[in-house]
Amino acid sequence: MFGRLRATMQRLFTPLATLLNRWGVSPDAVTVTGTLVVSVVALTLLPTGHLLLGGILIGLFALTDSLDGIMARASGRTGPWGAFLDSTLDRVSDGAVFAGITLWFVLHLDEPWAAWGTGAALACLVLGSVVPYARARAESVGATASVGIAERTDRLVIALVPTGFVQVGLPVPVLVVVLALLALASAVTVVQRMATVRRQLFVPADPAPGEV
Repeated sequence: MFGRLRATMQRLFTPLATLLNRWGVSPDAVTVTGTLVVSVVALTLLPTGHLLLGGILIGLFALTDSLDGIMARASGRTGPWGAFLDSTLDRVSDGAVFAGITLWFVLHLDEPWAAWGTGAALACLVLGSVVPYARARAESVGATASVGIAERTDRLVIALVPTGFVQVGLPVPVLVVVLALLALASAVTVVQRMATVRRQLFVPADPAPGEV
C-alpha cells in the first residue's frame, strides 16, 4: 500500500546512510537503536495518553526502517545476520506498539468502548506476530508465503493514524473499528498464507513415464 512512499524514503535516506557509514556507524546499531526508541515511545507515550505525539514519532521511525538496509547495501555488509536481526527486532517494536495501544484502553476503562478496544488491540498484537511467523515457517519448509492484505508498515500506519487522532477528537469507536478490521485483515492473511503453503507442499507428483 505504501510501497511508493517507502521507495521515496529510501532515496531521501541514501545521503544519511552514506554519512553514517562514513562515521563508522554499523547497520546493526541503527536497527537496535530504532527498535529501542519505538519500544520506549510506544510503552510510555501511548499508555499515558500522549497519542498524537507517540503516533507521530513511531510513524517517523517506521518510515526510517529501511535505513539500516540502505547502509548495509552501500557498505557491502548485507547478509543473513542483518536480515535476521532486523526481522526479529521488528517483532519487538510491533509488539510494543500494540501493547501500548492495549494499555491505553486498559488505563481508560471509563471509555464506553474500552473493553472492545482492549480485545481488538490484543487481537492485532497476537495475529500481527503470527503473520510474519507463517511466512518464516513456510520458508523453513521450502515454500513461500509472501501473500497478504497488508504489510508491516501498512499495519502500523493504519493503527497509528486513528490512535493519534483520538487525542484531538476522533471518536474512540472509530479507533476500535479500525483495530478490529486490522485484526480481521491479519487473520485473513494468516489463512491466505496457510492455504498458499498447503498448495505448494501438496502438489501432485508428475506421473512416471508410461503411466500416462
